Amino acid sequence: MTRTRPKPRTQAERRAETRAALLDATIESLVEYGYAGTTTGRIAELAGVSRGAQTPYFRSRAELLGAAVQHLAERRIEDFDQRIAGKSVSLEVGLDVIWEEHQGPLFDAALELWVAARTDPELRRGLVEMERNVASAIAKEAVTALGEIAKRPGFTDDLIFAMATIRGLALLRISDGASSRSLAERWSKARERLIRVLS
Repeated sequence: MTRTRPKPRTQAERRAETRAALLDATIESLVEYGYAGTTTGRIAELAGVSRGAQTPYFRSRAELLGAAVQHLAERRIEDFDQRIAGKSVSLEVGLDVIWEEHQGPLFDAALELWVAARTDPELRRGLVEMERNVASAIAKEAVTALGEIAKRPGFTDDLIFAMATIRGLALLRISDGASSRSLAERWSKARERLIRVLS
């Protein structure tokens, strides 16, 4: 029996893979080393490419971080979609999924960028658009998954309020060093209140 050799990748496919590797490495660096420690050299190392090989894709750190903002939005939306798309869920489960989306490394990477954006207007513009797109995609999927309860007037506005509450609560992990247990208890209480708002 003869084996079929895998089809060689095209140059476009190889370029797309390298670009994605650089963007994933940027997110990894933001999580591990923070915004200040995210250098083009470190990103290239994490991506497994030379610094020279990085240049055709992104000419500067600013350009790379700008592209990473969009990549991060796509990954956050994809992560949320995998958890909820095509399912019918309760308010409690829906809120838990949104809460969990604010706990992982993708949220931490976004947070690093937001802090840096306070003094970087160009980065801030990209992040405002990213958060708008992420919030819109999450709200759209959540409304679909929640069914009838999501059809009442004002539900989407209340959901945006819930998401803002979740974002603020998630920051307590950093701002006051809340332990995982303490944060889980606070989330349990907050979720009860948000369910009343959304019902």
